[in-house]
Amino acid sequence: MSNSNEYELPADDKGKLSILVVDDEKSNIVVINHILGDKYNLFVAKSGEAAIKVAHESHPDLILLDVVMPDMNGFQVLSELKKSDMTRNIPVIFITGQNSSEDEVKGLKLGAADYITKPIVDIILEARIHTHMQNIEQMRTIRRMSTTDELTGLPNRRYFNDQINREWNRSIRETSWISLLLIDIDRFKIYNDTYGHQQGDALLQAAARIFKGALKRTPDVIARWGGEEFAMLLPRTASDGAVDVAERIRDSFERLFVPLPDGTPTNATLSIGINSEQPIINELPASGFISKADKALYLAKKTGRNRVCAYQNGGCEDAINYV
Repeated sequence: MSNSNEYELPADDKGKLSILVVDDEKSNIVVINHILGDKYNLFVAKSGEAAIKVAHESHPDLILLDVVMPDMNGFQVLSELKKSDMTRNIPVIFITGQNSSEDEVKGLKLGAADYITKPIVDIILEARIHTHMQNIEQMRTIRRMSTTDELTGLPNRRYFNDQINREWNRSIRETSWISLLLIDIDRFKIYNDTYGHQQGDALLQAAARIFKGALKRTPDVIARWGGEEFAMLLPRTASDGAVDVAERIRDSFERLFVPLPDGTPTNATLSIGINSEQPIINELPASGFISKADKALYLAKKTGRNRVCAYQNGGCEDAINYV
């Protein structure tokens, strides 16, 4: 780890949980790295400002936060983290050389998960971290079960709503584009009534596989919006890119055949509505972003189905006409 960097990122290891270590003293960072480095991905920030930046960019599983730092103290950093939807739920453990019950109470009242005093004792730090990480994994399991659609295995609408708020706020900070695709299986009720609910479920599962296969980047999200409707969020993607993704999905699904139990092939088509925007501060995604994509989806269905339409210049257009 270098003294020159304000913050440092770990080597990519997706099998490990991550910890952000915030301390302006290199010796403390070295000690913590020696104790925890083999078990967890460690991010390092050497100032309060850098800690807030890394927490927003990398969303670590846990934060170890020094109280005494030159620019912002640990209490101020924790207060800032609690103000943001993206960071308020990350558990924070204070590590400090100050052995003050008043400071400990203050930290816990601000929302700290734990309080460890220096000098650091290897087995105590390791045991405390292990306990907190177990709790984190248990909570994630519960959350995963509550935010996953059982039939398709995709995230459900609850999860999607959390993600769209998070990515919307990121787009505001980055002044970047964000695109939403609302996807509807055409005449699904007729398909369901004709072939039965089990076959309808098989069609939904096949659609989910195609949608998941279309995701190429980590921030991209596909969720079951409800019934036969799905929602795909494409951060950092402008209209042209969103149309390209939508057309590939529509074409793949049109060429897909889902067999009946006797082997007879069946197929269906998709209608897709798109909205792409560069968000501005104080705008909420639900205030118009989603409804514009819904208007585009309505036009796609109204004008013949099996097509992609996008919200453009205050109205909806067939995407093929302007790409």
